[in-house]
Amino acid sequence: MKQLVLVTGGTGYIGSHTAVELQQSGYDVVIVDNLSNSNIEVLDGIEKITGIRPAFEQFDLCDTDKVTSFFKSYSGLQAIIHFAAFKAVGESVEKPLMYYRNNLVSLMNLLQHMDQYQVPHLVFSSSCTVYGQPEELPVTEKAPILPAESPYGNTKQISEEIIRDTLKARPNLHSIALRYFNPIGAHPSALIGELPRGIPNNLVPFVTQTAAGLREELKVFGNDYPTPDGSAIRDYINVVDLARAHVVAIEHMLNNKQHRNFEFFNLGTGKGTSVLEIVKTFEKVTGVPLKYRIVGRRSGDIIQVWADTRLANEELGWKAERSLEETLLSAWNWEKHLRNITD
Repeated sequence: MKQLVLVTGGTGYIGSHTAVELQQSGYDVVIVDNLSNSNIEVLDGIEKITGIRPAFEQFDLCDTDKVTSFFKSYSGLQAIIHFAAFKAVGESVEKPLMYYRNNLVSLMNLLQHMDQYQVPHLVFSSSCTVYGQPEELPVTEKAPILPAESPYGNTKQISEEIIRDTLKARPNLHSIALRYFNPIGAHPSALIGELPRGIPNNLVPFVTQTAAGLREELKVFGNDYPTPDGSAIRDYINVVDLARAHVVAIEHMLNNKQHRNFEFFNLGTGKGTSVLEIVKTFEKVTGVPLKYRIVGRRSGDIIQVWADTRLANEELGWKAERSLEETLLSAWNWEKHLRNITD
Protein backbone atom coordinates (compact mmCIF):
# COMPACT_ATOMS: atom_id res chain seq x y z
CA MET A 1 0.00 0.00 0.00
CA LYS A 2 1.34 3.43 -0.96
CA GLN A 3 2.06 5.90 1.81
CA LEU A 4 -0.11 9.03 1.74
CA VAL A 5 1.48 12.48 2.01
CA LEU A 6 -0.36 15.81 2.43
CA VAL A 7 1.19 18.70 0.52
CA THR A 8 -0.19 22.04 1.66
CA GLY A 9 0.20 24.81 -0.91
CA GLY A 10 0.75 22.05 -3.43
CA THR A 11 -0.41 24.04 -6.46
CA GLY A 12 2.26 26.64 -5.76
CA TYR A 13 5.74 26.82 -7.26
CA ILE A 14 7.78 24.53 -5.00
CA GLY A 15 4.73 22.54 -3.88
CA SER A 16 3.78 21.45 -7.39
CA HIS A 17 7.32 20.26 -8.17
CA THR A 18 7.39 18.38 -4.87
CA ALA A 19 4.07 16.69 -5.65
CA VAL A 20 5.62 15.46 -8.91
CA GLU A 21 8.71 14.10 -7.14
CA LEU A 22 6.57 12.38 -4.49
CA GLN A 23 4.36 10.68 -7.06
CA GLN A 24 7.33 9.61 -9.13
CA SER A 25 8.84 8.13 -5.94
CA GLY A 26 5.75 6.00 -5.31
CA TYR A 27 3.83 8.09 -2.79
CA ASP A 28 0.15 8.98 -2.92
CA VAL A 29 -0.40 12.74 -2.69
CA VAL A 30 -3.27 14.89 -1.51
CA ILE A 31 -2.96 18.64 -2.02
CA VAL A 32 -4.65 21.30 0.11
CA ASP A 33 -4.56 24.83 -1.30
CA ASN A 34 -6.90 27.81 -1.12
CA LEU A 35 -5.64 29.00 -4.54
CA SER A 36 -4.97 32.50 -3.19
CA ASN A 37 -1.65 32.61 -5.04
CA SER A 38 -1.82 29.73 -7.51
CA ASN A 39 -3.98 28.21 -10.24
CA ILE A 40 -5.99 25.00 -10.35
CA GLU A 41 -4.58 24.30 -13.83
CA VAL A 42 -1.30 23.35 -12.15
CA LEU A 43 -2.94 19.98 -11.42
CA ASP A 44 -3.11 19.40 -15.18
CA GLY A 45 0.64 19.87 -15.45
CA ILE A 46 1.31 17.48 -12.57
CA GLU A 47 -0.95 14.88 -14.18
CA LYS A 48 0.70 15.24 -17.59
CA ILE A 49 4.16 14.72 -16.08
CA THR A 50 3.35 11.80 -13.78
CA GLY A 51 0.25 10.25 -15.30
CA ILE A 52 -1.46 10.67 -11.93
CA ARG A 53 -3.77 13.48 -10.81
CA PRO A 54 -3.27 14.07 -7.11
CA ALA A 55 -6.28 14.35 -4.83
CA PHE A 56 -7.13 18.01 -4.23
CA GLU A 57 -9.04 19.88 -1.53
CA GLN A 58 -9.59 23.65 -1.69
CA PHE A 59 -9.85 25.42 1.66
CA ASP A 60 -8.01 27.75 4.02
CA LEU A 61 -5.85 26.01 6.64
CA CYS A 62 -6.68 28.80 9.10
CA ASP A 63 -10.26 27.42 9.16
CA THR A 64 -10.07 24.95 12.04
CA ASP A 65 -13.39 23.26 11.21
CA LYS A 66 -12.26 22.62 7.62
CA VAL A 67 -8.95 21.24 8.83
CA THR A 68 -10.77 18.88 11.22
CA SER A 69 -13.06 17.66 8.44
CA PHE A 70 -10.05 17.04 6.22
CA PHE A 71 -8.20 14.93 8.80
CA LYS A 72 -11.35 12.91 9.43
CA SER A 73 -11.67 12.22 5.69
CA TYR A 74 -8.02 11.34 5.04
CA SER A 75 -7.07 8.77 7.62
CA GLY A 76 -3.72 7.08 7.21
CA LEU A 77 -1.65 10.19 6.46
CA GLN A 78 2.02 9.37 7.01
CA ALA A 79 3.49 12.81 6.57
CA ILE A 80 2.77 16.46 5.83
CA ILE A 81 4.86 18.86 3.76
CA HIS A 82 3.79 22.36 4.71
CA PHE A 83 4.36 25.01 2.03
CA ALA A 84 1.15 27.02 2.39
CA ALA A 85 2.12 30.55 3.50
CA PHE A 86 2.19 34.13 2.33
CA LYS A 87 5.72 34.93 1.16
CA ALA A 88 6.13 38.45 -0.27
CA VAL A 89 8.58 40.39 1.91
CA GLY A 90 7.31 43.84 0.89
CA GLU A 91 3.67 42.93 1.40
CA SER A 92 4.48 41.54 4.84
CA VAL A 93 5.87 44.93 5.87
CA GLU A 94 2.65 46.61 4.74
CA LYS A 95 0.30 43.94 6.15
CA PRO A 96 2.06 42.31 9.11
CA LEU A 97 -1.06 41.04 10.88
CA MET A 98 -2.25 39.27 7.72
CA TYR A 99 1.09 37.46 7.55
CA TYR A 100 1.20 36.51 11.22
CA ARG A 101 -2.36 35.22 11.18
CA ASN A 102 -2.05 33.21 7.97
CA ASN A 103 1.42 31.77 8.41
CA LEU A 104 1.22 30.95 12.11
CA VAL A 105 -2.42 29.89 12.56
CA SER A 106 -2.23 27.49 9.62
CA LEU A 107 0.85 25.83 11.12
CA MET A 108 -0.69 25.57 14.60
CA ASN A 109 -3.83 24.01 13.16
CA LEU A 110 -1.74 21.38 11.40
CA LEU A 111 0.34 20.58 14.48
CA GLN A 112 -2.77 20.26 16.63
CA HIS A 113 -4.37 17.82 14.20
CA MET A 114 -1.15 15.88 13.62
CA ASP A 115 -1.10 15.12 17.32
CA GLN A 116 -4.82 14.36 17.50
CA TYR A 117 -4.92 12.13 14.40
CA GLN A 118 -1.49 10.52 14.88
CA VAL A 119 0.25 11.86 11.78
CA PRO A 120 3.89 11.52 12.85
CA HIS A 121 5.99 13.48 10.34
CA LEU A 122 6.18 17.11 9.20
CA VAL A 123 8.49 18.74 6.67
CA PHE A 124 8.37 22.51 7.11
CA SER A 125 9.16 24.99 4.36
CA SER A 126 11.56 27.42 6.04
CA SER A 127 13.99 29.95 4.62
CA CYS A 128 17.56 31.24 4.78
CA THR A 129 15.98 34.56 5.78
CA VAL A 130 16.20 33.26 9.37
CA TYR A 131 19.95 34.03 9.22
CA GLY A 132 19.71 37.67 8.08
CA GLN A 133 23.12 38.92 6.84
CA PRO A 134 25.46 36.31 8.31
CA GLU A 135 28.84 37.34 9.64
CA GLU A 136 30.51 34.26 8.15
CA LEU A 137 30.09 32.59 4.76
CA PRO A 138 29.10 30.01 3.73
CA VAL A 139 26.20 29.80 6.18
CA THR A 140 26.05 26.71 8.38
CA GLU A 141 23.11 25.56 10.47
CA LYS A 142 25.07 26.75 13.53
CA ALA A 143 24.91 30.38 12.38
CA PRO A 144 22.99 32.59 14.83
CA ILE A 145 19.34 33.39 14.14
CA LEU A 146 19.43 37.17 13.80
CA PRO A 147 16.47 39.57 14.16
CA ALA A 148 14.24 39.21 11.11
CA GLU A 149 14.32 41.86 8.40
CA SER A 150 10.57 41.56 7.75
CA PRO A 151 7.37 40.13 9.23
CA TYR A 152 7.61 37.37 6.60
CA GLY A 153 11.06 36.38 7.85
CA ASN A 154 9.84 36.58 11.42
CA THR A 155 6.99 34.16 10.69
CA LYS A 156 9.60 31.61 9.56
CA GLN A 157 11.60 32.09 12.75
CA ILE A 158 8.51 31.90 14.95
CA SER A 159 7.20 28.87 13.04
CA GLU A 160 10.41 26.97 13.74
CA GLU A 161 10.08 27.91 17.43
CA ILE A 162 6.46 26.72 17.49
CA ILE A 163 7.48 23.39 15.96
CA ARG A 164 10.40 22.98 18.36
CA ASP A 165 8.26 23.68 21.44
CA THR A 166 5.44 21.44 20.23
CA LEU A 167 7.79 18.53 19.62
CA LYS A 168 9.32 18.90 23.09
CA ALA A 169 5.84 18.33 24.47
CA ARG A 170 4.97 15.66 21.87
CA PRO A 171 8.06 13.46 21.38
CA ASN A 172 6.01 11.08 19.21
CA LEU A 173 6.02 13.74 16.45
CA HIS A 174 8.95 14.44 14.16
CA SER A 175 9.78 17.42 11.97
CA ILE A 176 12.45 18.63 9.58
CA ALA A 177 12.69 22.32 8.70
CA LEU A 178 14.28 22.91 5.32
CA ARG A 179 15.89 26.34 5.06
CA TYR A 180 15.82 27.21 1.37
CA PHE A 181 18.17 29.59 -0.30
CA ASN A 182 16.92 30.89 -3.70
CA PRO A 183 14.81 28.45 -5.76
CA ILE A 184 14.77 29.08 -9.51
CA GLY A 185 14.02 27.23 -12.73
CA ALA A 186 11.20 24.93 -13.77
CA HIS A 187 10.46 21.30 -14.46
CA PRO A 188 12.37 20.10 -17.56
CA SER A 189 9.04 19.23 -19.22
CA ALA A 190 8.10 22.96 -19.12
CA LEU A 191 4.66 21.87 -17.88
CA ILE A 192 5.00 23.47 -14.43
CA GLY A 193 7.11 26.36 -13.17
CA GLU A 194 7.07 29.63 -11.28
CA LEU A 195 3.95 31.65 -12.03
CA PRO A 196 3.99 34.96 -10.15
CA ARG A 197 0.86 37.08 -10.08
CA GLY A 198 1.44 40.64 -11.20
CA ILE A 199 4.97 42.04 -11.13
CA PRO A 200 7.44 39.35 -10.04
CA ASN A 201 9.21 39.76 -6.70
CA ASN A 202 11.96 37.31 -7.63
CA LEU A 203 14.85 37.84 -10.03
CA VAL A 204 14.54 34.98 -12.52
CA PRO A 205 10.83 35.42 -13.40
CA PHE A 206 11.61 39.10 -14.02
CA VAL A 207 14.50 38.03 -16.25
CA THR A 208 12.35 35.65 -18.30
CA GLN A 209 9.44 38.09 -18.53
CA THR A 210 11.82 40.81 -19.74
CA ALA A 211 13.25 38.42 -22.33
CA ALA A 212 9.69 37.59 -23.43
CA GLY A 213 8.82 41.29 -23.83
CA LEU A 214 6.36 41.45 -20.93
CA ARG A 215 8.64 43.84 -19.02
CA GLU A 216 10.43 46.79 -20.58
CA GLU A 217 13.66 46.20 -18.71
CA LEU A 218 15.24 44.45 -15.77
CA LYS A 219 16.41 46.65 -12.91
CA VAL A 220 19.60 45.53 -11.22
CA PHE A 221 19.52 46.93 -7.71
CA GLY A 222 23.04 48.15 -7.05
CA ASN A 223 26.46 47.61 -8.61
CA ASP A 224 28.46 49.05 -5.72
CA TYR A 225 28.33 46.14 -3.30
CA PRO A 226 31.67 44.75 -2.05
CA THR A 227 31.42 41.77 -4.43
CA PRO A 228 33.50 40.88 -7.51
CA ASP A 229 31.14 42.61 -9.98
CA GLY A 230 29.38 44.93 -7.54
CA SER A 231 25.99 43.19 -7.66
CA ALA A 232 24.39 41.21 -4.83
CA ILE A 233 25.16 37.50 -4.49
CA ARG A 234 22.72 34.68 -3.70
CA ASP A 235 22.70 30.88 -3.73
CA TYR A 236 20.35 29.86 -6.58
CA ILE A 237 19.08 26.28 -6.41
CA ASN A 238 17.13 24.39 -9.07
CA VAL A 239 13.53 23.86 -7.96
CA VAL A 240 13.57 20.17 -8.94
CA ASP A 241 16.65 19.59 -6.78
CA LEU A 242 14.85 21.42 -3.98
CA ALA A 243 11.66 19.39 -4.46
CA ARG A 244 13.66 16.17 -4.34
CA ALA A 245 15.04 17.19 -0.93
CA HIS A 246 11.51 17.05 0.51
CA VAL A 247 11.10 13.44 -0.57
CA VAL A 248 14.51 12.62 0.93
CA ALA A 249 13.49 14.36 4.18
CA ILE A 250 10.34 12.24 4.47
CA GLU A 251 12.30 9.07 3.81
CA HIS A 252 14.83 10.15 6.45
CA MET A 253 12.07 10.41 9.06
CA LEU A 254 10.24 7.24 7.98
CA ASN A 255 13.35 5.05 7.90
CA ASN A 256 15.67 6.45 10.55
CA LYS A 257 14.35 5.79 14.04
CA GLN A 258 17.42 7.23 15.77
CA HIS A 259 17.21 10.83 14.56
CA ARG A 260 16.35 13.81 16.74
CA ASN A 261 12.68 14.68 16.54
CA PHE A 262 13.39 18.21 15.27
CA GLU A 263 16.10 18.77 12.68
CA PHE A 264 16.88 21.58 10.23
CA PHE A 265 18.96 21.70 7.09
CA ASN A 266 20.21 24.33 4.63
CA LEU A 267 19.26 23.66 1.02
CA GLY A 268 21.36 25.37 -1.62
CA THR A 269 24.17 24.70 -4.06
CA GLY A 270 26.95 25.88 -1.79
CA LYS A 271 27.94 28.48 -4.37
CA GLY A 272 27.12 32.17 -4.62
CA THR A 273 26.10 33.73 -7.94
CA SER A 274 25.72 37.46 -8.54
CA VAL A 275 22.78 39.16 -10.21
CA LEU A 276 24.93 40.19 -13.16
CA GLU A 277 26.21 36.61 -13.50
CA ILE A 278 22.58 35.46 -13.74
CA VAL A 279 21.97 38.00 -16.51
CA LYS A 280 25.08 37.00 -18.49
CA THR A 281 24.47 33.26 -18.06
CA PHE A 282 20.86 33.62 -19.16
CA GLU A 283 21.92 35.48 -22.31
CA LYS A 284 24.57 32.84 -23.03
CA VAL A 285 22.34 29.75 -22.71
CA THR A 286 19.26 31.21 -24.43
CA GLY A 287 20.85 33.46 -27.03
CA VAL A 288 18.35 36.17 -26.02
CA PRO A 289 19.77 39.63 -25.24
CA LEU A 290 18.41 41.08 -22.03
CA LYS A 291 17.70 44.76 -21.55
CA TYR A 292 18.71 45.80 -18.06
CA ARG A 293 19.63 48.94 -16.15
CA ILE A 294 21.62 49.50 -12.99
CA VAL A 295 19.66 51.37 -10.33
CA GLY A 296 20.24 52.13 -6.66
CA ARG A 297 20.34 49.50 -3.96
CA ARG A 298 17.02 48.20 -2.70
CA SER A 299 16.26 48.75 0.98
CA GLY A 300 16.56 45.61 3.08
CA ASP A 301 18.64 43.61 0.60
CA ILE A 302 21.60 41.80 2.10
CA ILE A 303 24.96 41.90 0.30
CA GLN A 304 25.69 38.22 -0.18
CA VAL A 305 24.69 34.84 1.15
CA TRP A 306 25.23 31.23 0.20
CA ALA A 307 24.82 27.92 1.95
CA ASP A 308 27.10 25.42 3.55
CA THR A 309 25.22 22.27 2.50
CA ARG A 310 27.43 19.65 4.13
CA LEU A 311 24.88 18.72 6.80
CA ALA A 312 22.17 17.96 4.22
CA ASN A 313 24.74 16.17 2.05
CA GLU A 314 25.90 13.95 4.93
CA GLU A 315 22.78 13.45 7.06
CA LEU A 316 20.14 13.30 4.32
CA GLY A 317 22.31 12.02 1.49
CA TRP A 318 21.02 14.86 -0.69
CA LYS A 319 22.87 17.33 -2.89
CA ALA A 320 21.99 19.84 -5.60
CA GLU A 321 22.86 18.36 -9.00
CA ARG A 322 21.60 20.65 -11.78
CA SER A 323 23.81 23.39 -13.20
CA LEU A 324 22.96 27.09 -13.34
CA GLU A 325 22.93 26.88 -17.16
CA GLU A 326 20.44 24.00 -17.18
CA THR A 327 18.31 25.74 -14.57
CA LEU A 328 18.08 29.09 -16.38
CA LEU A 329 17.30 27.32 -19.66
CA SER A 330 14.44 25.46 -17.94
CA ALA A 331 13.07 28.80 -16.66
CA TRP A 332 13.13 30.20 -20.20
CA ASN A 333 11.48 27.09 -21.67
CA TRP A 334 8.71 27.44 -19.08
CA GLU A 335 8.24 31.12 -19.97
CA LYS A 336 8.06 30.24 -23.68
CA HIS A 337 5.50 27.52 -22.92
CA LEU A 338 3.36 30.02 -20.99
CA ARG A 339 3.50 32.68 -23.70
CA ASN A 340 3.39 30.33 -26.71
CA ILE A 341 6.75 31.65 -27.89
CA THR A 342 8.44 29.65 -30.64
CA ASP A 343 12.12 29.78 -31.55
